[in-house]
Amino acid sequence: MLALAAAANAQTIPGSVGASSAGLPVALRNVGFEPPLGGPIPLGLGFRDENGRDVRLGDYFGRKPVLLALVYYGCPMLCNQVEQGVVGSLKMLSFNAGSDFEVLFVSFDPRETPGMAAQKKVSALSHYGRPDTASGWHFLTGGKQSIDALTEAANFRYSFNENSGIFAHASGIMLLTEDGRISRYFYGVEYPSRDVRLGLVDASAGRIGNPIDHLLLYCFQYDPSTARYSAAILRIIRFGGVLTIFTIVAGILIFRRRDISAPAAKSGPPSGRSEQGAH
Repeated sequence: MLALAAAANAQTIPGSVGASSAGLPVALRNVGFEPPLGGPIPLGLGFRDENGRDVRLGDYFGRKPVLLALVYYGCPMLCNQVEQGVVGSLKMLSFNAGSDFEVLFVSFDPRETPGMAAQKKVSALSHYGRPDTASGWHFLTGGKQSIDALTEAANFRYSFNENSGIFAHASGIMLLTEDGRISRYFYGVEYPSRDVRLGLVDASAGRIGNPIDHLLLYCFQYDPSTARYSAAILRIIRFGGVLTIFTIVAGILIFRRRDISAPAAKSGPPSGRSEQGAH
């Protein structure tokens, strides 16, 4: 029960996640999730996919942004909520896994098997409701060496309770660029679809999304301390000022054009008939 409570509490410490403190339970003192923005993920690491095939992380990069979640499939509580949060957020987007981005779940428990990963994929696809996107969802397992290298690069720290056989860990997801760098991350188990959409547009360097998304990126700015997109007030004020000046100038030009054309319309061409000469 203590380990379960520790795992649940681990997600509630964004900003200072993982900071060692004598006031924290022992199970949480080395638990955290603080991804370094711009940091590279080692794409040469080997894992196994849900079909048992040997793969490298780099197999999922090179063309699209990647949503990466570090979980373990036997988790009794928190990881299931992470999966549900990811699926729930992505269902709200018009973007599609596989064509616009890749979804990558990686287990940090070296004891887990491709069979467990396959069950998780079936569950996620069922809730996502878009069966034609199966090629964009990937659930990996691997050995301790690869897991350690990946979690270290993501600054994802967890602890294992020998008595209960479960992990205490934080929760969150990362959005990675096509070359494997950490672009954005979000804490917790619920991820606002607006934030995820803007994060995917950011991570793709603007190659996905529409003009409205790009305008929103101008008006909203990612805040690493809260792991959310918040309104960039100064940008909005500047944009509003430019729009106001444009409106004023356009109004002046329109009224000036009317003032110039009005007298000409009133005078018009002469209407009298020309006099005929006497014969």
